Amino acid sequence: MTTKTTFNSWVTCPQPNPQAKLRLFCLPYAGGNAMVFRTWANDLPPTIEVCPLELPGRGRQMNLPPYTKMQPLVREIAQNLIPYLDKPFAFFGHSMGGLVSFELTRLLRSDYNLTPSHLFISARNAPQVPPTKRPIYNLPDAEFWQEILNFNGTPDDIVDNPDIIQIFLPILRADFTVLDTYIYKYQPPFDFPISVFGGLQDPEFTDYELEAWREQTTAPFLLQMIDGNHFFISSNQKVLLKSISQQLE
Repeated sequence: MTTKTTFNSWVTCPQPNPQAKLRLFCLPYAGGNAMVFRTWANDLPPTIEVCPLELPGRGRQMNLPPYTKMQPLVREIAQNLIPYLDKPFAFFGHSMGGLVSFELTRLLRSDYNLTPSHLFISARNAPQVPPTKRPIYNLPDAEFWQEILNFNGTPDDIVDNPDIIQIFLPILRADFTVLDTYIYKYQPPFDFPISVFGGLQDPEFTDYELEAWREQTTAPFLLQMIDGNHFFISSNQKVLLKSISQQLE
């Protein structure tokens, strides 16, 4: 067994764990970075190595331009991820990260004949359900920023700092361009479990939009609602991680 893994700028690992039996790759929400998952290993069993993915435009990839289209993004992720798929793995994606992890999983299946043992989707509607909300990626800055604030996940130190807002705006606009220009194309469902988490107070998605993920797998499916708004990933982290842990054991 490998005793030491050298990670790259795309694949991070806050607490390396070479003896782990499974790697959990985590993808953040729009505008988010790998730091979102920095404490996850504390609440997951030692059999799981938490490996957040860092997308261009943030963190260690701050100097790279962010992607604005889904397929080029997942192709680039896949190429950088392949060296770390030498043991069982699973994906977790929150909001934008949920959709990216879904398309990444489809690409790995079609191009590399690789599939995860489990796909965890959080706060994201099923891809085949037509969007009910208008695109926001092309709104003027002021309107676009107001739409971002409506998600109730922007820290106060960013909301009150115009300089930081100007740094985050291009990243957020790029991420929402990925989401708002995404076009779903049918492929056969997966043959491994999908678990979906939703926030009980999240107005973004209906139960139907979350339940519709069931169509994307022939294996067991779970929908679990968790107390909190769109960012229950932070406010109710321990409940979320307990469920993930139970399903991966």
